[in-house]
Order: sequence, then structure tokens, then C-alpha cells
Amino acid sequence: MKFSLSSFGKESVIGLDIGSSSVKAVEITQKSRDKGFELRSLGQAPLATEAIVQGAFLNSSAIVDAIREAVEAGKIGAKDVAAAVSGHSVIVKRVNLPQMTREELEDQIQWEAEQYIPFDANEVNLDFQILDSNEEEGQMDVLLVAAKKDLIDDYFQVITEAGLNPIAIDVAGFAVQNAYEINYEQAPDAVTALVNIGAQVVNINVLRNGIPAFTRDIMTGGAQYTEEIQKALSVSYEEAERIKMGGGVGDNGQVQDVIPHEVEQAMRSVSDTVIGEISRSLDFFAATASDARISKVLLSGGGSKISGFARAFGERTGLETELMNPLAHMLPSKGFDAEYLETIGPLLAVGIGLATRRVDS
Repeated sequence: MKFSLSSFGKESVIGLDIGSSSVKAVEITQKSRDKGFELRSLGQAPLATEAIVQGAFLNSSAIVDAIREAVEAGKIGAKDVAAAVSGHSVIVKRVNLPQMTREELEDQIQWEAEQYIPFDANEVNLDFQILDSNEEEGQMDVLLVAAKKDLIDDYFQVITEAGLNPIAIDVAGFAVQNAYEINYEQAPDAVTALVNIGAQVVNINVLRNGIPAFTRDIMTGGAQYTEEIQKALSVSYEEAERIKMGGGVGDNGQVQDVIPHEVEQAMRSVSDTVIGEISRSLDFFAATASDARISKVLLSGGGSKISGFARAFGERTGLETELMNPLAHMLPSKGFDAEYLETIGPLLAVGIGLATRRVDS
């Protein structure tokens, strides 16, 4: 497994965001350090219901088909892929270790990891990044990442079967950070919470001085809205998805913009639950880092687009909250519709971040 806090190269890499409700394929290029980045290709495809449940691949053939469809929809010719993992099978911990060289840590990482991860060290792929060193005290902060090998194998299998070449597996929260870094300026003393709300998983990455100070994945997300709408109206999954995003289909086959009262109540209830889960995690960070106060929350992912969610999040937490735009400093290639990009923007945070990877990183 490979992960990074930021990297970019000239080689073209597909940022492949395999979510539980859709697959998104993104390709970007960098004209120059001065002229910034360009969105070169973008494709997405829906994923069959329950093809991925709680991070487990239950229908690999459907996932392979969705990957192919997303790549074809974006007319992407590149073959090298960076993908992202998250959920219970991924552990990210910031640990304090005795001062040592990177080479020494590479030799000892297996033993060190056994003290911090709840898995058998032989069943995981490990990686790390040295964040800070204090030579006077003989200590250093290290970001330790562990992902179960069977999860990584699942990703490699579906990507390979789709005719692509997996060159890196990242962590979803770090990919969102990559997208943030190429689109936003962060003051040195600012503490920013990046919250990516997928269908089944919420990725939280709190940045302090540009470094992850707190990371956590919560097993909740936008799929809860769909389930509650299905229960409230006794409709299909597909129609519940349409209603969730602002409209359903009436008896005359026309899209309706009016959301039934029962749906409003159901969605409000789910929002309260999801915001409560995220808020508790942010409160935990605040309690363990009393000298650091979150100055802003940037929301991304499909769940962030739920009507009224960002406003409700800000009111509930008292934190400045806005939707993240991973295309803020991105120049679109010709042929992209500006309104479409504005609509889909927050859903591309993981894909954009992954597309910043380079083949030899």
C-alpha cells in the first residue's frame, strides 16, 4: 500500500473513486507550477445496489463493469490507476516514537505497528510518514497506516479485471487533503476539518499546520437517507435516490420538485443522526487538542449535497461550514459544462486528490 499527503508528477494517473453508490474516474494535468491544473477527463457510473456493503465487495463483476463504464464515459485513455480505501479495515494513527532514521523505522515498523493496530500485523499492509522530529527530546511523530491485505487485494482484482493498472492505494481522507491543498490556501495557524460524506462512510481529516492532526472514518452516510425515504414512501431504491437529491417522479412521469412532508421529516432525522456522529468526533479532537480550535469545516461527498445539510451542520456545531470545491483552481478542458461541474464538484474530492498521484511516487 502507498499513501501520501501530497504528490504530483507529469505522468497521467486516473483517480478512481470506487464508492458504494457510484464509481468516478478523474484525470488531471498540470500545465506548469504557475498556470495550475486542468481537469482533463471525467467519467462516472452508478454502482449496483449492495455491490459494496460496509466496505466489503459483494459483487465484483458489477464493480468491474462500473469501473469500465466510468472510464469509457470520460473517454480516458490512461491505464495507471490510484484508488482509495477507508472504513473499518483501515487504521490511521499518529504515534510518538523514539528518534530514528527512516531506514531504521522501515526495519522496525512491523513491530511498532503491533502495539497500535487491532489487527494481526501479518494480515495488513503497512505504510508510514514521519511528520515531525524533536532531536532534543529524542522523539518523533509518525503517521502510521494499516490496511487489511484482503481489502487491498479486492481493489487490485477489480481494477486489473477492468483492464487497468493499479499503481497506488491511498487513504480516502488523505486524497481529500490532496484535493484541498491544490485548491485552497491555508493560514499556518488555521485548523481545518475536511469531512467527506459518502454513501456508507464518512471520512474525517482535521488538518493543523497542513498535517493530519486527527483522522477517523465513521460508518454512516448518504445511504441512510435513501433507506428512510424508501420506508416513508414505499418506493424503489432508484426513486428514493432521486427524491433524496431534490426530486422524484410523479404519476405523470414528470420530475417533481416538491418533497412530501414525510420525506422532509425522515431526512431531517437522518441529518441529525449523521451530524451528531461527525460532531462527536470533532468534539473528541477538540478535547484532546485544547490548544487547537477548528476554524472551518469543508464538506464534500454526495452526502454534503443533501438539501440543507451544510446549513444544519453549521448551526448544530457552531462551526463555519461550507461545501468544498475541489475544482476551485482547476481549469476545465473544453467540452465541460460549467453548471454540471458546479453541481458535481463536491463529489470529486477523492477522485481529484487521487489523480494528483504520480506513477513513481
